[in-house]
Amino acid sequence: MIPSFSSLSPVSLPRGPVMVDVAGQALTDAERIRLLHPLVGGVILFRRNFASVEQLRALTAEIRALRSPHLLIAVDHEGGRVQRFLDGFTRLPPMRVLGERWDRDPAEAERLAETVGEVLAAELRACGIDLSFTPVLDLDWGQCAVIGNRSFHRDPKAVSALALALQRGLALGGMGTCGKHFPGHGHVEGDSHHVIPVDERSLEALWADDIVPFARMSAAGMTSVMPAHVVYPAVDSQPAGFSRIWLQEILRGRLGFDGVIFSDDLCMEGAAGAGDIIARAQAAFAAGCDMALVCNRPDLADALLARLNPPAQPHLAGRLARMAGQGGDAAVWQAAIARSDFAAKQAMVSALGLPPGALAGPAVGEAC
Repeated sequence: MIPSFSSLSPVSLPRGPVMVDVAGQALTDAERIRLLHPLVGGVILFRRNFASVEQLRALTAEIRALRSPHLLIAVDHEGGRVQRFLDGFTRLPPMRVLGERWDRDPAEAERLAETVGEVLAAELRACGIDLSFTPVLDLDWGQCAVIGNRSFHRDPKAVSALALALQRGLALGGMGTCGKHFPGHGHVEGDSHHVIPVDERSLEALWADDIVPFARMSAAGMTSVMPAHVVYPAVDSQPAGFSRIWLQEILRGRLGFDGVIFSDDLCMEGAAGAGDIIARAQAAFAAGCDMALVCNRPDLADALLARLNPPAQPHLAGRLARMAGQGGDAAVWQAAIARSDFAAKQAMVSALGLPPGALAGPAVGEAC
């Protein structure tokens, strides 16, 4: 018999290294049991998990009540065609809109980017969400449709400045950052949701362009990174998310990054070369990932939780603690976003609008 959870107190349990999802707009008993597994440390939400602001708040409260410390709750909520929650939320522009403003007035573009970040974060924090997987730091080389207008700009200096401004705004809204997709997904044509893209450039070429925003954001306190399911054969034969060279020697070593490294979704085709779900997770952890994402396949999530023997991760608890939302609970942020000064910021973001083609490009599915 499945136990009733209605009267249980939160279970005291450290956050584990696996992030999973849930199917609907409220938890099932089977999902509650899965979320209480010691290897689980977080939940990623998608559009299917959203019906209204009130429903979302109830869902996140239910997730948070299961464990202490609470499971981290994350979402892909970048703007443009990657905004999971719409009704009751400010419509966020694709980041290319800010890049176009940069071309006309860099200082104004940075002010707008900070405001976008604050509105994005505060509205999510008011719904009990800890983290949005943003910003996209990939350069817009005009070659990768799945990145496209999710990128701020082609110029790494512009991307860095706008991402830093967005990071300041996210912090004002009580949220950390997740720079993706390290070391840069914008130069390949393939979509790693469906294929394993290959970027033939040298490390020197990547260092001069695509890695610049990651370096600047890392130096400014970026709290997490998501690597690309892309192979850079001039550096390593493994995709970046499975590469010790990329994650430990370059990201941790040369860039000095000390935040969380999330794997991209291990169910994506770009991860298939590593083997079954157990082999994929083991390869991600061996490379240096702190947390593995398993999305849209509860059967694979259960298989992983049943069989995974993760390595020792002495820094995991501290890194995940820094990812938790700041500035108070959801009620505090609900009061904050009800103020007139915040309404003015929402209006400023809404005024950026969705220009023609803002939603163009392949829809980014229920993954990162």
